[in-house]
Amino acid sequence: MTDDRQDQPQGDLTVRLIAMPADTNANGDIFGGWVLSQMDQAGGIAAVERAQGRVVTIAVDAMTFIRPVKVGDVLCVYTQIGKIGRTSLKIHIEAWARRFRSHLREKVTVATFTFVAIDDEGRPRPVPPG
Repeated sequence: MTDDRQDQPQGDLTVRLIAMPADTNANGDIFGGWVLSQMDQAGGIAAVERAQGRVVTIAVDAMTFIRPVKVGDVLCVYTQIGKIGRTSLKIHIEAWARRFRSHLREKVTVATFTFVAIDDEGRPRPVPPG
């Protein structure tokens, strides 16, 4: 279980980008789907590196939105390889916001993504040993 009160990100910084006005909902908060997309990209980067080739996202488990992301915040996405199966990898992903102007850092979202390594024909392939 994840402790949402931790003050340090877990894993490797994989993606870092600024939240822009085009990514907001009617309340002025960044869309959760935008944050999810950034997390999926970061997880994909980590999975490709570990699987040494093409991967696809097959599941997102227990995504928890903790705090909103605002325009101007820098979203920092951290990845940590978890369980590795024969063809799949579970990756723990945390998104943190470095708040605009204050530079306060807060965890905003956490989830576990599952990726499957695939070959050129799109069929599952074994993940190479670590």
